[in-house]
Amino acid sequence: MTLDELRTIMRQCGVEDGVDLDGDILDRTWAELGYDSLAVLEITTAVQHQAQNRIPEDELGDLHTPRLLLSRAGEQNRAA
Repeated sequence: MTLDELRTIMRQCGVEDGVDLDGDILDRTWAELGYDSLAVLEITTAVQHQAQNRIPEDELGDLHTPRLLLSRAGEQNRAA
């Protein structure tokens, strides 16, 4: 999954006014980007669906930034 694909998912899940998803977002936390836990769950579910893999539930809470989510989704793809 690419960063642009993740940005598309993030926009579909909503974005707060003043948050620039086209900027450097990889290492900003979900909270800094204006996403609450429900929105993050929606984002991670969409990423898993699009990447056609599943990230174990006990690992989802550790994915605090877009970089961590993309990295974990990529690991799952390489393992498949």
